[in-house]
Amino acid sequence: MKTKLLFTILALSSTFIFAQKKVADKFFKNYAYVKAIDLYQEAVKKGDSSAHVLTRLGDCYYNNSNSEKAATWYAEAVKRYDDIDPIYYYKYAQSLRSLGKYEDAVIYLEKFNEVQEDEDRIDGTDFTNVALYDKLKSTEGIYVDIINLPINTKNSDFGAFEHDGTLYFASASKKTKDELYAWNDEPFLDIYQSDISEATDGEDALNYTYPIYVEGEDINTKYHEASVAITNDGKTMYFTRDNVNKNRKLKADREGTSHLKIYKATLIDSTWQDIKELDFNDKVFSTGHPALSPDNQTLYFTSDREGGYGQSDIWKVAILGEDSYGFPINLGAAVNTAGKEMFPFVDEDNNLYFSSDSYLNLGLLDIFKSDVLKGGTSVENIGAPFNSGLDDFAYSVNNKTGRGYFSSNRLGGKGSDDIYAFEICSQMITGTVRDNRTAIPLAFATVQLIDETGKVMEELMTGEDGTYTFKVSCNTTYNILGSKADYKDDLREVNTSLVNGNEVVTDLNLIPLIIEDEIVLNPIFFDFDKWDVRTDAAYELENIVSVMREHPNMKIKIESHTDSRGPDNYNLTLSDKRAKSTRDYILSRDIDPSRIESAIGYGETQLVNECANGVKCTKEQHQANRRSKFIILSDEETEE
Repeated sequence: MKTKLLFTILALSSTFIFAQKKVADKFFKNYAYVKAIDLYQEAVKKGDSSAHVLTRLGDCYYNNSNSEKAATWYAEAVKRYDDIDPIYYYKYAQSLRSLGKYEDAVIYLEKFNEVQEDEDRIDGTDFTNVALYDKLKSTEGIYVDIINLPINTKNSDFGAFEHDGTLYFASASKKTKDELYAWNDEPFLDIYQSDISEATDGEDALNYTYPIYVEGEDINTKYHEASVAITNDGKTMYFTRDNVNKNRKLKADREGTSHLKIYKATLIDSTWQDIKELDFNDKVFSTGHPALSPDNQTLYFTSDREGGYGQSDIWKVAILGEDSYGFPINLGAAVNTAGKEMFPFVDEDNNLYFSSDSYLNLGLLDIFKSDVLKGGTSVENIGAPFNSGLDDFAYSVNNKTGRGYFSSNRLGGKGSDDIYAFEICSQMITGTVRDNRTAIPLAFATVQLIDETGKVMEELMTGEDGTYTFKVSCNTTYNILGSKADYKDDLREVNTSLVNGNEVVTDLNLIPLIIEDEIVLNPIFFDFDKWDVRTDAAYELENIVSVMREHPNMKIKIESHTDSRGPDNYNLTLSDKRAKSTRDYILSRDIDPSRIESAIGYGETQLVNECANGVKCTKEQHQANRRSKFIILSDEETEE
């Protein structure tokens, strides 16, 4: 007897593990990763450490950007199974890199490459691979408006930096021919400013006033000034200038070369004053192109000083306050090469942009993006339309607006270097999360923005008005998932168009699970003459599990009912088996047995309509009688 009971328990356990895994797969498919994690981990606890379960656990965490836990599960999978899908070597390596475990990541990237076709390998940059150049030149799938600014001249204009409605930039647009720069036979560069306003003509997005010298008598000299960076509070400006003495005469080293230096100006009475040279400049090497970290505590710059990797490198220095700076530090081989790296810019998310004539590029200087400031090692050519076959540099962007600038001497411009404004095509997905039954907006509902690969890109919680807003890319497919305790999730697919600034309204309607004294589900179906809990039924029963976990003191009873078709005693017996099978599934999810008072089948004894024996009814009328009920007997939290 004991042996038979043991086998029965083991068989039931195996059945529930299999059912839970299939339910987990369904949650995973619908991007409900938290619930899927719970079920997959339950399967692991009960002995299922298959490659499918382990990699799915890794994917759940990977798609939620939890690199540490993703790496844990991927590690289990790749170490246990030699024939695993190669993509998991790559995902594991990516997770390791995110954690700063670069040497370990290399091992699994190499394993990935060993089993991949040549075109799928992730090797070091191959400068002879024509396909890579073609990819960089392609603008397919990239939706960016590029505008040659109306303030450009026939001479050099570059290095745009926008702050508080004013555009600062360098220009060689002086009318005089008395002072020309021998390098290009153009006037020396000065710093200009132009006010920005919204356009009213319906053509361009912005208007730029006629440029004037930057407001400060001592900023511009008769030699070069360029490359502005301004602090968040607008009170301090860093800029580049030729090495000049106190009398504003050009100073050169022994070989006759005048090097660049970085200076600082302070905004006093609406003009830039109190010009000071930074203490880490030197007359024997150049220091220029300043850029600030998002918190304004670090200054990045370009220099050809000793200790670098090439012709010019990107460095950083701590801003200590009181005109004091730390020791300059080279950003290292993760960014710098034997060539030229210059014009750094750091966005709000701590991504580093810079220009280089090394790496894989389309010609001369190209603009690159790196995650080195966030602990990474990647350097990515941002490609067309930002990069061309000529010099492309001085990139800056505001991630919130999607608007930015870069400079280029590409064909079709107005002068030797021109400033180009760009706006990345974006749209807003907005909506209101409501109770599907009452249409009342739901506060504190969780809304997730999910991309086509299933990765959670952003998550927020609704306020009192139940609204949400996501800024997204144009011409892209997203999924919006709304969830809240005691409600069923609502998942909507959204396709954005090519209209910049368009708003896509997508309301979410969450179906309440608790109505009066009952937990209400969709119908739970069983196979003919069966009482085993099917995958679709288990998926629905997970809503009961969620509610009972949310209300740890809740007690319920389960009822199962049939229609009048079939013998009365048969219906009574079958419904009772189904009620108890339903109860057993819920208990398998670690719900205390004492919280389910009873699970009883009533057969056809409690019909909700007139469809008794011998009465002709439609299929839909009979269906109304085939139901499971989960009646709430008590919930101490709601009774207080």
